[in-house]
Amino acid sequence: MNKKPVIVYGASGYTGRLICEFLREYQIPFIAAGRNKEKLEDAMAKVPGIETANYEIAVVDHTVEALTEFFKGAKVVCNTVGPFARFGTAVVEACLNAECHYLDTTGEQQWMIDMRDTFSEAYAEKGLLLAPSVAYMHAVGNIAAEFCLEDSTIDSINAACIPTGVPTVGSTQTVMDMARNKQYWLENNELVEIVEPMKHGHEVVVPGHNATVMALPWGGGSIPLWYANDVRVNHAQSLTGFTNRPLMQGVMAMAAHYEDNLKDLPVAEQEAQLDAMAAGITPGMPPRENRTIHRLVDRVYGVGPKSQVCCTIVGHSAYIQTGLVQAFIAKQLIANGPNNVGFQSPCKAVGHHELYGALEGFGFCDMKLEKF
Repeated sequence: MNKKPVIVYGASGYTGRLICEFLREYQIPFIAAGRNKEKLEDAMAKVPGIETANYEIAVVDHTVEALTEFFKGAKVVCNTVGPFARFGTAVVEACLNAECHYLDTTGEQQWMIDMRDTFSEAYAEKGLLLAPSVAYMHAVGNIAAEFCLEDSTIDSINAACIPTGVPTVGSTQTVMDMARNKQYWLENNELVEIVEPMKHGHEVVVPGHNATVMALPWGGGSIPLWYANDVRVNHAQSLTGFTNRPLMQGVMAMAAHYEDNLKDLPVAEQEAQLDAMAAGITPGMPPRENRTIHRLVDRVYGVGPKSQVCCTIVGHSAYIQTGLVQAFIAKQLIANGPNNVGFQSPCKAVGHHELYGALEGFGFCDMKLEKF
């Protein structure tokens, strides 16, 4: 029986290591878990101040049975093992069996829909939270949308996430998996498939940039799913655009290559080739982010029949923010339980004021709210 309240599964990866860093900041005991003890030990040795953390390292097999037994006794599992369409379902099922709250960092829309439809009701019946997309790229836009929705006349959300930096191999593998699936936005209270989502870039006007930034639906995004059953929202769209235009063009080119050359291959061969392409465009373990370089802009427009609200959140260090968001929500779940159960957004889990306060308190972001 585990005696520590949080398990970071995939702790040897870039994001997992950052979650451990902020669990240490919050003085929350945790288990750094994965499949390779040497990699786990190496990753933990790089966590600043790890000598003051209350943690253990553990190796576990990636099966529902092994994970269920391993998770028993914990309260929260932070899962970073992706692509989640390949590896996530076993962890979701094991958390349900072991009665743990589940957090992850995915943006894989179709997989999230599958998890919602398959597991949300069972999680809710046990008073558990099923919260995918607990990561900067999704949570900060969620915060901005909720600030817009404080105006009760708003019924439509249009979000843009604009990071400066390079995604890790794991993130790019996720994007390539998205190229194989349908992508949806919320239109008139229904999830509607986006036509050719990876073929045409959207030019987005971004504060602080004279030139526009190319953006893509990036799998459709989490925001349309979170608001699909929200009586406040009829329409929701989400775009993501790295300020590195060649990178965005490369993602589009890889999606086109998949359509032209890979989609009819066996799944295993598709995955092998997509993984190789992802490894060729991004580093496996990039250096720690630099706040003077890795800057972020999230802008959400809330629109109603005769009103508009714009929430802009500027900040830095996307992956480090992800570590904080995961650790903060884990802390809140341990102390207070979730605000809502079953399949939920980060803000529905713990509150948007609280989540923004955690990011602002650590100096990661600032916000401007404008009404028209």
